[in-house]
Amino acid sequence: MIPITEIQEILAHRYPFLLVDRIIEIEPMKRAVGIKNVTVNESFFQGHFPGYPLMPGVLIFEAMSQVGVVAMLYPCEKRGMLAYTVAISRAKNRQPIKPGDQIRIVAEVLHMRSNIGKIWADAFVDDRKVAEGEIHFSLQVS
Repeated sequence: MIPITEIQEILAHRYPFLLVDRIIEIEPMKRAVGIKNVTVNESFFQGHFPGYPLMPGVLIFEAMSQVGVVAMLYPCEKRGMLAYTVAISRAKNRQPIKPGDQIRIVAEVLHMRSNIGKIWADAFVDDRKVAEGEIHFSLQVS
C-alpha cells in the first residue's frame, strides 16, 4: 500500500486536484489499484450540480490518470517527472458518482517507451463499473 504522503512524492498534484487518496496494490510499470473517497466537501460539488451533486466525468478520468501515473512513476529513478495527458480514447462514463461513493481504480500500463506511455483504466463503485478508458501520456522532466 502507498499512503497519501508517498503519493505526493510521486505526483505533482495538490489540493484541490489530487484525486487519489491511496494506492492499495502496485506492480511498478505494470499495474496499480487506487482509491478515491468522494466526499460532499469536494469543491466541484458547489456547482455540479446544486441540489444534485455529481462528480464531473472529466475529474473521474483525471483520478484514473493519476493512478496510472503512479504505476508508471513508482520506481524511484522516474520520480521527479511530470506526466501530461495527451489523449483519452475509448472513454466511457457509465454511471454517476455521488458524495459518499468510494471509487476503486484499476490502471494497467499498456505501453511505455522513452517519454510516451499508455494505460487502460477501469473505475468501480462497489462492484459496478462506472468508467473506463485508454489514457495516453507524455513524460517530461520537471
